[in-house]
Amino acid sequence: MKRLFLILFLSLFSFVQTAEDVVSQLEKSLRSTQNLEAKFEHLFYSAVVSTPLKEKGKLYFQKPDTMRWEYTDPEHNIYLYKGESYQYYFAEDNQLMRGLISDEGHESEILYLLTGQKSISDFYSIELSSFPTDNPQNAQIKLTPKQKDEGSYLLLELDKNKWLIHKIVFMDWEGNKTEFQFNKIKVNASLPKNIFELKLPSDVEIIERD
Repeated sequence: MKRLFLILFLSLFSFVQTAEDVVSQLEKSLRSTQNLEAKFEHLFYSAVVSTPLKEKGKLYFQKPDTMRWEYTDPEHNIYLYKGESYQYYFAEDNQLMRGLISDEGHESEILYLLTGQKSISDFYSIELSSFPTDNPQNAQIKLTPKQKDEGSYLLLELDKNKWLIHKIVFMDWEGNKTEFQFNKIKVNASLPKNIFELKLPSDVEIIERD
C-alpha cells in the first residue's frame, strides 16, 4: 500500500511544472513556428479610469522578423514591422508614420518574443504567477525585464497542448495594464498573399520619425 501511494505521489509530482519548464516548452513551440495568424483583442486599463479601452483585429507573423497588426474595430489602423523598421497607417487620418522600431512598444516586444531567436531567461526573470483567467487549466508565468523600469513586468498565459500564447498582459510602474488576448490561432498555415505589403492611397501623408 505504501509503495502504491509513493508511486501515485511521484506521478503527480512529475506533472508539477516549474516556470523554467513552461518557458522551455514555450521556446520549443516558438522555434517550430514559421508563421502565425490569429484574431486578437487589445485592452488598455488606465490606473485612473475604470472602463478599459478595447480594440480588435488580426495578427500576422512571419519569421524571421515580419509582423502585421491589422486593427479593424473601432478604427482601421495597420501596424507593420519588418526587420528593424515599422510603418503605422492610420486610415481615418490618411497618415503613414514610419521609423525604426523602439524597444518601448508592446507590439515590438511581442515581435521579439515570437521570433524565438533569443533565450527568454537572458532578458527576463521568470516565475510562476496566477492571474484572472477564463481558462484555469492554462499555464501562467510572470516575466520581469532585467533592464527596464522597476515595477514593470509581463504576464503570459499559454495552453498546455501546443504551448501557444493566448494572453499577454503588460503592467507598468504607474499601474496601467495593457492586455492582448489571442484566439483562432493558426500556425504554419498559408498566409494571405502580400499580407506584409501596404496598399496606400496616393495622397497619403507620410511622417518620418527618428
